[in-house]
Amino acid sequence: MNDAANAAANAPAAGDPARDDLLDKWRGRWPEWRIAQAFVPEAQRATAEAWFALLQEWTDAAWAGADPTPGFAKLAWWQEELRGWAKGARRHPLGRDLHRRPLPWDALAAALPALQAAREPLAADMRDAAALAALRPLAEAAAHGEAVLFGGDAGAVPGDAFPWLAAHALRPRADAHAAARAWARALPAPARAGTRPRRVYDALAQARLRCFGTMGVPLPLSPLPTLWRSWRAARG
Repeated sequence: MNDAANAAANAPAAGDPARDDLLDKWRGRWPEWRIAQAFVPEAQRATAEAWFALLQEWTDAAWAGADPTPGFAKLAWWQEELRGWAKGARRHPLGRDLHRRPLPWDALAAALPALQAAREPLAADMRDAAALAALRPLAEAAAHGEAVLFGGDAGAVPGDAFPWLAAHALRPRADAHAAARAWARALPAPARAGTRPRRVYDALAQARLRCFGTMGVPLPLSPLPTLWRSWRAARG
C-alpha cells in the first residue's frame, strides 16, 4: 500500500460526536499519549487512537463496577457487534474508523469472554495462570489486527502479553492491595516486537504498572519520562 492509500485508510471519520466522546474518554485516561504520539507515524495516529479506545471499551465492559453481571451482557453485545464488522455492518461509533479493515473480527469476538474470566484474578491476587492463559487467543488476534492496521510483523505473543494489553484499563482502585501490587512489580517488560504504536503504548503501560506496584496508583508519566520511554520504544 502506498503512502497516499495508507493515509486515506487511516484517516478518521468526521462529524460523529459519539465517536469523538469515546476518543476523548480514552485521551483523558492517557494524557501522555499527546506527547508519545510524536513517535508514531502521522498517518497512523488517528487509527491508533480509535483502536486503543476500542480495547479500552472491552476492558471497561469486562472489569468495571463491583458487580460482574453487566459485563457479561456488554461483552455479549460486543461479540455480536464484531461479527457484524466482519460482514461489513456496524453500530458502534468506533466502527466508523475500523469496521471495514480486514482484521480478524470473528477471532476477536470469540476470544472476548476470556476477559470476564480474568476479572477475579485481576481483582484478587492476579496469579491465576489458567485465566491469564485463556487470554492468549485474544492477545494473538489483537496482535494480528495491529499488524493489519499499522503494518509489520504481529510478533510473538508471550503468555504474559495480554496483561500488558489489558493494563490500559488499570485505574486507581480501592483494592490495590499488596498481592496485586506485587504482581505488577513482577511482570516482565513487554515484548519489543510488534507495531510501533503498540510498542509506544506498552511503554506507557509498563511505566504505569511499575508506579502501581510501588505506590498503589497507576499515575500517568510526566513529560520528560514520556519522551524518553516513547523514543526508546519507537526504536524497537
